[in-house]
Amino acid sequence: MKTKIQPGLTGMLCAVGMAALIGCAENRPMTATNSISALAAVSQPAVEPAQAKDLLMNMAEFLAKSPSFSVNLESSYEVLQESGQMIEFGENRRIVVRRPNGLRVEIEHSDGERHLVQYDGNDITTSSPTHNVYAQIVKPGGIDEAVMYFLRDLGMRLPLAMLLVSRLPEELERRTLALDYVEKTVVDGTPTHHLAGRTETVDYQVWIAEGARPLPLRIVLSYKNEEGHPSFRAQFFDWNLMPEIQDSLFTFNPTDGMRKIAFAAELNKIALEDSIRPEESGGKQ
Repeated sequence: MKTKIQPGLTGMLCAVGMAALIGCAENRPMTATNSISALAAVSQPAVEPAQAKDLLMNMAEFLAKSPSFSVNLESSYEVLQESGQMIEFGENRRIVVRRPNGLRVEIEHSDGERHLVQYDGNDITTSSPTHNVYAQIVKPGGIDEAVMYFLRDLGMRLPLAMLLVSRLPEELERRTLALDYVEKTVVDGTPTHHLAGRTETVDYQVWIAEGARPLPLRIVLSYKNEEGHPSFRAQFFDWNLMPEIQDSLFTFNPTDGMRKIAFAAELNKIALEDSIRPEESGGKQ
């Protein structure tokens, strides 16, 4: 059986990006319904709808205001096959953030293929040691601007990207249409609040640690408008809010023999510019 896997760097540079954290932007306000099920209501203490929103926004504000952090993720995602069957693939990810200009995302897929995304305040670089290639583009302005440019303009894939930006609270407020408190539970020994939200394109669940460090410990995204309704799941480990970070983590230095290639968006732009040159279209300069 031939399977379709998530594209590596060479394919990834030519692919349309997935939604970031919770789908496309929405202008409708968030509402909290607290109506998951009657059974949950019986077995769990009552939680007011406003409290569910407060828990979500506290998490968002806590992350957005953290000057730096590092975290490891184990994630999996589903890919619809030509046969109609949904197949799950996995990846490990390490994220390092130092606001306002430092970002590093290391990715290793279940088949062993590795990728690296780096941002140093000026250059966005995506590289693949597996294929010995890299793509780089200048984008000053900080992590927020770089992440949105990476997703929207370059069309790249970076699941949970909204967790990296300082405007996370505003993005969640704007996009979430409904929010439920599911239950209080335990993830890896830590008491957590389990919330479920809906946007126009994605249903999401998030497990938020209880207490003074309201960090996400687990997230599930369901792309309800995509064929087959694929899901993405991530488990967070080893949160560090005071990591020791060196500048070299964010600066890309190609190894010997590494080949530079263009982002797909840049190739399309070049092709468009070439197609409308005055000397080739009969126009005047």
